[in-house]
Amino acid sequence: MTAAFWFALAAINLAAFAAFGIDKRRARLGKRRLRERTLLGLAALGGMAGAYLGRWRFRHKTRKVSFSAVLHLIAAGQLAILGWMFIRP
Repeated sequence: MTAAFWFALAAINLAAFAAFGIDKRRARLGKRRLRERTLLGLAALGGMAGAYLGRWRFRHKTRKVSFSAVLHLIAAGQLAILGWMFIRP
């Protein structure tokens, strides 16, 4: 995998982490929030680690069962793909 791949992966994870922080701040201030679709989309694009870290750090979206279920499905799918990438001949 190239340096550009690792840079893009780091960038999407940073964006996912930041999005959780921004959304939490907006929630506290009563301002317009980011769509759940945006948060989950960043996770699905490869920002799973950043999403989980942001969720933990900002204690955001931890009680919403439907959101958690979709995030866990995304994580399971990405872990399956990673496992396949490293196991295949």
